[in-house]
Amino acid sequence: MLRVGLSTSLRPLLNPSIFQAARQCRPQTFASRAYSSTSKPNVLQSIRRRPTILSASLLSKFSRTITTDAEAVVSRPSQAESWKKLGITAATVAGTIFVAEAFLNRETRDGLTESEQSYLHDSFKYTGGGLLLTALAARSLFKSGVAFRIMSANPWAVLGISLVGSIGSMMGVMYTSPENTVQKHAFWLAFNACQAATLSPLFFFSPAILSRAALYTCGVVGSLSYIGATAKNDTYLYLGGPLLAGVTVVALSSLAPMALPLGVRGLAIAESLSLYGGLAVFGGFVLYDTQKILHHARMAEQGLVARDPMREAIGLELDMLNIFIRLVQILAMQQSRKK
Repeated sequence: MLRVGLSTSLRPLLNPSIFQAARQCRPQTFASRAYSSTSKPNVLQSIRRRPTILSASLLSKFSRTITTDAEAVVSRPSQAESWKKLGITAATVAGTIFVAEAFLNRETRDGLTESEQSYLHDSFKYTGGGLLLTALAARSLFKSGVAFRIMSANPWAVLGISLVGSIGSMMGVMYTSPENTVQKHAFWLAFNACQAATLSPLFFFSPAILSRAALYTCGVVGSLSYIGATAKNDTYLYLGGPLLAGVTVVALSSLAPMALPLGVRGLAIAESLSLYGGLAVFGGFVLYDTQKILHHARMAEQGLVARDPMREAIGLELDMLNIFIRLVQILAMQQSRKK
């Protein structure tokens, strides 16, 4: 359950660069989104008046430019630069897969059984479908202006509503019988809708950052899941306890800026722990969840548990969202330093 709060509630709300990007959007933006500044309260003015918990430590040059009265100046990279960035991105993903395979999977097991392959494929199908629905819904919510309202609302209220909705729908998916397909899919759709609502502020970032983070996430999760599926034994199943302790530390470091009066140095330490420590923890969860799926596939084949790939997909989806959110912020920080 802790993974729900970390992935979909804390990181988008506590990212100071998103607040900075929202502040720089001029009121004329709402005219193009069917918002009237005369009939409805100006959301941006409420954002400016509301004190934020974190000071804006990141530059917002990477934020998206929306329609204004002034003529926008767009700088496009040359074709050579675009190909160079694409090559660097591909090399980074390939290198991550090679290094992870070399260090974590030196011995492999025999081929997976047919039931294990089927269960693993079905789980990843639901994971991919859930991520696609979440992305499309988050994009629609951003275009409709919901992201502005989320950023201007009380962060504690949004956090509480997000946690209640996400945890409630997740528990509904996990504890609904696989035979009750209608109710189970309804809870699954509600879970992805909650993820989309709280992830919609991420679209304040430029599409280049989001696309690169998505590609890196696919490379990392793909390599780690392959390692977990082909490992010689079930060693990674014993990581549950340490990973639970790690995700607790990451959760506390994410909540610390909201609850404690930390100085600049304390904020930097908490931010680094939440970012890079979260990447390590949720990378371990990918290994753990992959081997857990194979373990449940063997138990389902023996008739000990019900076959439920939708339940397995929830954990993988949360792992990918956590890794994606942190990669977005890391890439944004790197781009702000270059400028």
